[in-house]
Amino acid sequence: MSDPIKHECGLAIVRLKKPLSHYRQRHGSLLWGMKKLYLLMEKQRNRGQDGAGVGVHRQGMPYGAAYYNRHREAGTACLDRLWKHINGELARVVKDLKVSEDDEAGMKAAFPFLGEIYLGHLRYGTYGGQTTDACHPFVRASNWPTRFLSVAGNFNLTNHDEIVQLLVSMGQHPIGAADTSTVMEKIGHFLDVANEAQLRKLANQHLPPAQLAARLADELDLAKVLNKAARTWDGGYFMAGVVGHGAVFALRDPNGIRPGYWYEDDEVVALASERAALATVFNLAPEMVKEVTPGSAILINHRQDDAGQWAQEVPILPPAEPRHCVFERIYFSRGNDAAIYRERKALGSELVPALLSAIDHDLANTVLSYIPNTAETAYHGLVEGLENYLAAWKEREILRLQDAGQLTPANLRDILSVRPWQEKAVLKDAKLRTFISGDDDRGELMAHVYDITRGILRPGLDSLAVIDDSIVRGTTLRQSILRMLTRLEPKQIVVLSSAPQIRYPDCYGIDMSELGRFIAFEAAIALLKERGQESLLKEVYAACRADEATAAAGVVPAPVNHVKRIYAQFNDSEISAKISQLVTPKDLPWKGKVQVVFQTVAGLRVAIPNSTGDWYFTGDYPTPGGYRVVNRAFINYMEKRTGRAYEARAT
Repeated sequence: MSDPIKHECGLAIVRLKKPLSHYRQRHGSLLWGMKKLYLLMEKQRNRGQDGAGVGVHRQGMPYGAAYYNRHREAGTACLDRLWKHINGELARVVKDLKVSEDDEAGMKAAFPFLGEIYLGHLRYGTYGGQTTDACHPFVRASNWPTRFLSVAGNFNLTNHDEIVQLLVSMGQHPIGAADTSTVMEKIGHFLDVANEAQLRKLANQHLPPAQLAARLADELDLAKVLNKAARTWDGGYFMAGVVGHGAVFALRDPNGIRPGYWYEDDEVVALASERAALATVFNLAPEMVKEVTPGSAILINHRQDDAGQWAQEVPILPPAEPRHCVFERIYFSRGNDAAIYRERKALGSELVPALLSAIDHDLANTVLSYIPNTAETAYHGLVEGLENYLAAWKEREILRLQDAGQLTPANLRDILSVRPWQEKAVLKDAKLRTFISGDDDRGELMAHVYDITRGILRPGLDSLAVIDDSIVRGTTLRQSILRMLTRLEPKQIVVLSSAPQIRYPDCYGIDMSELGRFIAFEAAIALLKERGQESLLKEVYAACRADEATAAAGVVPAPVNHVKRIYAQFNDSEISAKISQLVTPKDLPWKGKVQVVFQTVAGLRVAIPNSTGDWYFTGDYPTPGGYRVVNRAFINYMEKRTGRAYEARAT
């Protein structure tokens, strides 16, 4: 992706089912579980750049010793620094304290990151700050293990402020702006309620403290706690938690917006945000990794139950219409998942008719390339689709000439020689890209993020077609890519986007909630102004304001996306043509033509049929909160406010 909308958060859980000695005997190390967590986090490194954290639960610790430890890092190279710290602690124990890595009791006592439950998180912040305090896992401390709670997740709630007010009405005093802490306090409240109810129930049995604690742990109904806590949540989430006595949960939203997967065998229960991570780390066939059912939670017991079970999937909330985030398939998730790989190739293949139309079917004089690095799979699909098109064309031409008695060895060779002309025209300078990743420091340097391979086409004669996986702001096209590509002096440049036009904000975990930053919205506004239809902006603004007033009065407005009225004035081709104008540099001597061609929503659904979470393209949101956010985003635009539309602090 040329435009930086970053990635999602990533989650990883490793729950060991055997004593630590088992892993030393079978796998040669007490640290087997920790190493698996490390690998799961490394395999999901793509999902977070702002922070990383690990929490470790250690069962059987004596009174006075910590049974839960965590470490978090924020900022550049956060994951590397996180594991450097943990490895430093291990080195201190082994080298300075002279504890053998095979000494289970000694290691358990001295090394704070050796345990039975490992919770890992990679953060890309869509709410709150970018400090270490904003990194997961969060902790709600208590001396009662069944009230102690640690939470981490990949999520965003659209009704955070309402949940805060609900906590206030319960008598709490929430501290901090992060929605993770709000979620944790909501779950924690009902953990407290469940504990109090159980204490009242057991009061007349006068149990010894240790036996009372064991009964509380055995009889805690975590599914009921989650049901009560999550009823009012509006958003997309895959979140996990560890309760102090050793129970673990991972809950997915009812629409399945955010992804979640799990695996269990006789040694371990493991969860992650991506199927491929689990399959790779545990060397599994993809079908052995199960998807968490939307609206359900994976509940892992603190011990093996009487039926011999450790984990089970339990319905928590009624499942809603499946709306799995399609951006996970287009871009966010790693492409080594076989299903995602095939879908990304299909996205490229679906662009074949549009490309042929853009170049007037002149493949012989068109160089094909891609914008590195994530568009490569779609590029292969595009080339494969063109090869299929050419195979059919060659058959027709040969038969036509044969029927006309004109087929000769020479023209047969000419027909068979036609193939897609592929070159690596664009290269990316990864170091420079990292250096100027901030929005405020682009300027002239931005033009050198990408470089070109000179001399691969004939100036003024050949067209150049490049594919990107999506175009959000168009900033990188305008400031860097097109400036570099024009130096090749092609007759024309065709930029293909494997994703449709991004028209509407996301509010479920992707950081793109400001309408004014979308090149498609910029194009629509420009067209309105050109055609003298600016009064529509005031009409849409009034409608959005009226909905907010209705909601403030305690009445839930109908879920209507008023911004759709702006796009309804134009067809897709008109907006694409205006985008092409907006991203074309105006200060260059090159006078060729730029065409930006987008995937259609219909083509998207053909390529990715099982993920219908496409609200950023269609404006059709899965929850009421989505409609509130899109209308609030338009209000912010009209009032020249900046900030995320789901946060109350836009300025």
